[in-house]
Amino acid sequence: MVLQEEYLDFHGREVCDLKIDINGEHTFYVNQRVMCSFSGRLRRMVKQEKKRSQNKRVKLKIGEFPGGKHGFELVSRFCYNNGRIGMSPSTISVLHSSAMFLEMSEEVSPCNLLSQAETFLEGLFYWTWDDILTSLKTCEPFFSIADSSGLLERLISSLLAKISANSEPSLLTLATTPTPIPSCSSSSSSPDTTGFRCSISTKTPDTIKPCFTREWWFEDLTILSPNIIEKMMKTLGAFGAHNKNLILTRFLLHYLKTAALNGGQEQYGDLADTAVHGVVLMGRTAFSCRGLFWVLRVVSSLGISKECRHKLERLMGLMLDQATLDDLLVSGQEGGSVYDVSLVLRLVRVFVSAEESGMSFQRMKKVGRLIDKYLGEISPDQSLKVSKFLAIAESLPDSGRDCFDGVYRALDIYFESHPGLSSDDRAKACRCLNYEKLTLEACKDLAKNPRIPPRVAMQALVAQQSKLQCNTPKRAAEKASPKTPPTDEKEQLRFNLEKMQHRVIELEKVCREMKGQMSKMSKNNNINSPSHHSSNRGLPRLC
Repeated sequence: MVLQEEYLDFHGREVCDLKIDINGEHTFYVNQRVMCSFSGRLRRMVKQEKKRSQNKRVKLKIGEFPGGKHGFELVSRFCYNNGRIGMSPSTISVLHSSAMFLEMSEEVSPCNLLSQAETFLEGLFYWTWDDILTSLKTCEPFFSIADSSGLLERLISSLLAKISANSEPSLLTLATTPTPIPSCSSSSSSPDTTGFRCSISTKTPDTIKPCFTREWWFEDLTILSPNIIEKMMKTLGAFGAHNKNLILTRFLLHYLKTAALNGGQEQYGDLADTAVHGVVLMGRTAFSCRGLFWVLRVVSSLGISKECRHKLERLMGLMLDQATLDDLLVSGQEGGSVYDVSLVLRLVRVFVSAEESGMSFQRMKKVGRLIDKYLGEISPDQSLKVSKFLAIAESLPDSGRDCFDGVYRALDIYFESHPGLSSDDRAKACRCLNYEKLTLEACKDLAKNPRIPPRVAMQALVAQQSKLQCNTPKRAAEKASPKTPPTDEKEQLRFNLEKMQHRVIELEKVCREMKGQMSKMSKNNNINSPSHHSSNRGLPRLC
């Protein structure tokens, strides 16, 4: 059938006086009379070319032909077989689209290719699920023609009819009432709608797989191109901001997860936006905080718009108190960072902005503990700058922490992992510490820590001693109050006072050690300085 550099057809009877270049990839030599008797477009093109070149042997170039070489070969078989050809779900799409492209209608020849293809498509109702998928898949190379001819819409409608026939009636029409996605331990053959447990994992944690049974078709549809899925969503009136269907949102997330794992490109951007619109609409009633982090991981690499990303991050920020450390460990997008610190910073700002109006201290402190853990996790990152560390540490108000020991531990890890930091940078990083909210043990460790600048250690000790000195008279005044408390309270007060006095003694010991260290440092650094004696006299008296 494919005749190349020949002048007789495959029966050896007809002269091949028509040379056709298909899509610049393959050349066919066919007979003008045979082909033009079925194709109105070829008939018109041959006539125009003969007028132009005055040559009996005509050369044509046809671009964007449906199915390329394979499609034109099928059409040639139809023409050379006197208008007869076998059809199947795997060939009907290319035959129908080729017939539309070449204008092979009843006006050109009775019982032409287009009418035969239409007759075959009338049996769509009896096709199997796999037949419909196969036919849809073959439409992908010539999507525009299949779409404009109405073929794509008919196949998609048949596909949706199969889904509805094997699902509850409300599956694709009324499934707008969200139900929370629970955690379950029971097994399911359905695709899951959760994913990456941490920044580098691509597996769905078994402990957070949601249990729902209306998803038997999810995996099958992942073989289809984004153009076809987009057409399906438009057919259902659920594309873009119009997506209000939870089941379709879950399907899109599963579809996009597969695309992301296979290295998806920005051609999925509109579908990613559609999924996010559905997620934001359902909100916390249908998606947990961990689920939202998974959604972000899926759509981030698929060209999501800034507007949709902002909406998703805002929803995540409002639920930040439900997040875990693993949730926050999102891989860095640029700059060589191990983790996306900027994302966490944006989420904290959303949470703080919302909570400051409601003043829920318990939720704020819960996030404070989470951020302290996060600081400890990201501190070893060699690309983490002092400014970013400070931004995360200072993103919460002072009331968000009862104790700053966690911040100090993270700071110590940061200094240890970044030995090249200057003294000024280390002093700048220590700005995030509230010395009065350090425990005595942490303060003692800070004072002896060689990575902490001496002046910072002195400030911490002064703040700690001032706190203790303020608390001791207060305790004593309460003890001398004319209102004598009950015996149990008096004993407790005495015990606390003795404990406080013991802590003061310990602190004074640390102060003396620090004075000795500072004195040695002053002698070593200023032995030749004319202001040496005056600087020693300027040291504050701590003990």
